[in-house]
Amino acid sequence: MSGINVEPYIFFKGNAAEAMEFYKSIFGGEIETMSYDAMHIPVPEGFTGENLMHASLKNSDVALMASDTIEASEVSKKITISLAGEDEEKLTAIFNGLSEGVEVKYPLKKESWGDIFGSITDKYGVEWMVNIGTATQ
Repeated sequence: MSGINVEPYIFFKGNAAEAMEFYKSIFGGEIETMSYDAMHIPVPEGFTGENLMHASLKNSDVALMASDTIEASEVSKKITISLAGEDEEKLTAIFNGLSEGVEVKYPLKKESWGDIFGSITDKYGVEWMVNIGTATQ
């Protein structure tokens, strides 16, 4: 199944630029943005032309997209972004970064299936799961 990418698209109520900078501080990569003004399209009620019509954050591991929209809910829609891999140090750092400013409900810990797992809702209402596996022989 080469050539297919899953790129979560997260909707925010006016703070997409702030959220994407937060995610960049955790994941690294580069952010590309397009404001409503730059796209020459009508600005949603309650926003300014500087709000983001579209943003993307990409690096070799992660691709996230975002937008400011009045349709965004106060919390994320019922979807959870799952991160998985074998790099315990890197995934633990990501989990800790996403935990900034919130109470961790399910901390990283060794689970019955043998992996380290934890979940969190970040300060923007986005739900994340982190699963740290071990290399199989």
